[in-house]
Amino acid sequence: MLPYGRQSITESDVEAVAEVLRGDWLTTGPAVGRFEAELAHWTGGVPCVSVTSGTAALHVAYVAAGVGAGDEVVTSPLTFVATAATAALLGARVRFADVRPDTGNLDPDAAAALVTARTRVITAVDYAGHPADYDELRQVAGEAGAVLVADAAHSIGSAYKDRPVGSLADLTTFSFFPTKTVTTAEGGAVAAADPALLLRAARFRNHGLVREPAEQRHPGEGGWHQEVHEFGLNYRLPDVLCALGVSQLRRLERFRERRAELVERYHTMLSGVPGLTLPAQRAYVRPSWHLYPVRIGDGRRREVYERMRASGIGVQVNYVPAYWHPVFEDLGYRRGLCPVAEAYYAEELSLPLFPGLTDAQQEHVAETLTGILR
Repeated sequence: MLPYGRQSITESDVEAVAEVLRGDWLTTGPAVGRFEAELAHWTGGVPCVSVTSGTAALHVAYVAAGVGAGDEVVTSPLTFVATAATAALLGARVRFADVRPDTGNLDPDAAAALVTARTRVITAVDYAGHPADYDELRQVAGEAGAVLVADAAHSIGSAYKDRPVGSLADLTTFSFFPTKTVTTAEGGAVAAADPALLLRAARFRNHGLVREPAEQRHPGEGGWHQEVHEFGLNYRLPDVLCALGVSQLRRLERFRERRAELVERYHTMLSGVPGLTLPAQRAYVRPSWHLYPVRIGDGRRREVYERMRASGIGVQVNYVPAYWHPVFEDLGYRRGLCPVAEAYYAEELSLPLFPGLTDAQQEHVAETLTGILR
């Protein structure tokens, strides 16, 4: 089965990991700092805190933003459930705002309509790697007195109006799962320009430990002393995986270029195919495409999905609207809440897209899809 996404691993990645395994540090060592510094090159210099997954990054970001019981988080339903689940786990009420019909990204007007005095965070999702409309969302968040969070699990290396993802929101979260543009096997990161937000994120990912004597309540205990002022968790990304991440980040531009080339080839091969809508791109956005999401009209998405997979092509659907999951149904959320997002989901199909996809494989995908639709 040709997958819809997969990692790109080279001998340089293997050697980077082996070098750490031969050394003295498997975790909390120098490779962590190197990875975070390398990542900051892609965020416009905004510092980053590495964590164990994209889900952990969202949890850490919400904690850093002060999300708690009684707060509200406005976000898109067209995302993996973790974007909403991590806020709900902190006791917040998640309010799902509809998306723009062409990009699938959070609609700023829909988000603004849901803002209340309890809105703590507005979380955009860079669907498929296309950055959301951050200038408009920044205005909505500013008027609400809310923290703007970017779920950039799909969009590392992307730019919006010549500004890199990672510098557009108060807090930005990344994912390094194997299907993403850069992988650490499992891993994630949080970027924040505000030192206070960054410190809260860094402490929460390490049990909430306070090691600086000047900030401790009882600093005279001894050199071993550390304190917990606020509860945290162990979300530390180990050196072994950070070494893989450094090696991967140094090839990020090549990954981006190949993905962009494949996207342009899909555009050319699939343009004009009846019943097929290709992904949109804003003129002022440079996406780092994670997905190639087409839309299948005339109610044929399931048929096309099944016939493509029967042909050995591992297409995928991204995503079931988050509030359709039974856990949100049990909290009182009902279908029909975001009709644009639901219409998008009803037609969406992700075609294979990863740097190792060959031209011949891609041509087979396009020919098979075209044959089914025609």
